[in-house]
Amino acid sequence: MRTQVGIVGAGPAGLMLSHLLHLQGISSIIVEDRSRAYCEARVRAGLMENWVAKMLIDTGVGDRLKREAMVHDGIYISFRGQARHIDFNKLIGKQVFIYDQKEVVTDLIARRLGDGGEILFEVSDTSVHDFGGGNPKIRFRHGGKAQEIACDFIAGCDGFHGVCRPSFPAGTLAEYDRVYPFGWLGILAESPPPDDELIYCFHERGFALFSMRGPDVSRLYVQVPPDEDIDAWSDQRIWDELETRLGGVRPLQRGKIVQKGITPMRSYVSEPMRSERLFLAGDAAHIVPPTGAKGMNLAMADVRVLSRAIDAHYKSGRDDLLEGYSATCLSRVWKGQRFSWWMTQMLHRHSTDMDFDTKRQMAEIDYVTGSDAAMTSLAENYAGLPID
Repeated sequence: MRTQVGIVGAGPAGLMLSHLLHLQGISSIIVEDRSRAYCEARVRAGLMENWVAKMLIDTGVGDRLKREAMVHDGIYISFRGQARHIDFNKLIGKQVFIYDQKEVVTDLIARRLGDGGEILFEVSDTSVHDFGGGNPKIRFRHGGKAQEIACDFIAGCDGFHGVCRPSFPAGTLAEYDRVYPFGWLGILAESPPPDDELIYCFHERGFALFSMRGPDVSRLYVQVPPDEDIDAWSDQRIWDELETRLGGVRPLQRGKIVQKGITPMRSYVSEPMRSERLFLAGDAAHIVPPTGAKGMNLAMADVRVLSRAIDAHYKSGRDDLLEGYSATCLSRVWKGQRFSWWMTQMLHRHSTDMDFDTKRQMAEIDYVTGSDAAMTSLAENYAGLPID
C-alpha cells in the first residue's frame, strides 16, 4: 500500500488528523489494533473546549454534536457546604461542550469511511520503520497476512502504550513524569446529574467530581488511594461516599451503576514530539490528570498543527512548520500540564490532617472562587486558550 501519511491509531487524534488531511486533498491510511466496535464504545473524556467543538462543526463532523451536546456556561466548585459558580460565558464569552469521546470517534469513523477513507481495524504486530529517511513504512499483520504501508510521513496517534514513541532512536527523548499519590474511582450511572453543570468538590474525605454524559447519565468520581481495590467498593458504599462529599449542596439521585473502575493520576510529557518523519500526537506524547479536562483537547490541538504543517509541505514546499511542530505543540502542552496540575493540587486532599497545606488549599479555593481576576484566569484555561 502507498499513501502520503500513515497514521497509527484510530482514536480522536488519528481520526481527526485523517479527516483534516482529506479536506486538504492529502491521502492517509489509519491502522488500529482494536475493533471498530471497541473504538466506538470506549468511554473516555467528555468535555470539549470551545474551539474544538467549533472545529468539528466547521469541518463538517459536528451535526450530531450540535443536536446532542450539552453546552455549559461554567462550572461549580464546592467547599465548606457551598457550591460557587464560575461563569465562563459571563467572564470570557465562551462555553464548553459535554460530548463523550466515543461519540466523537463514532462520528469521525463514519465520516472517514463515508469519504472513502481507509481504516484498517484489528491489525497486530504494528511497527514503524525508516522514518529517518525519505521512505517511512508501517508494517503490521491484518487478516492473517503481513502487510506494509509506504508513506511520506508517519503520525503516531497510538496512545501512551503504543509503538511509535518507543521507536524513537535511543537517547533522543526526554521524558518528564509525575505520578500522583491518589486515583479516581469513577462510575457511569443511569442517574440524572445533580446539576446542569459540573461540580468539583473539595471535601475533608477527599475530592469528588460530579459530571455527566447526558441528561439521564452521570459520570461521577471520588478520590481514592491509587492501589485501592475496586471490589471493596459496593454500589451502596460508592453512592454513600458521593453523597457525603457532595455535602448537601445539591440532591443526589441514585441509579444503576453500569460501569466502574479506578484510574491512577499522572502527568507525562515526552520531548521532542518529532523524530525526522515520525510525529507523535495526543496521548502518545503527553498525559494529563483529568482534573483540568485537557486530554482530548490537547490531542486535537496537536493534529490541527500537524495537518497544517503537512499541508504547507505539499502545497508550497515549506518545511518550517514541520520543523517547528514540537515547539509549537509543546508550548500548549506545558500550559495544559500547568493548569491540570494546578486544578489537581488545589482540589485533592493531600493529607488526612487539617495541616498547613489543607488550610492553604482552602484559602486558595476561597480566593479563586471569589476574585473576578482569578475566575477569569481559570475560565480562560478551562474553556480553551487561543489556538492561533
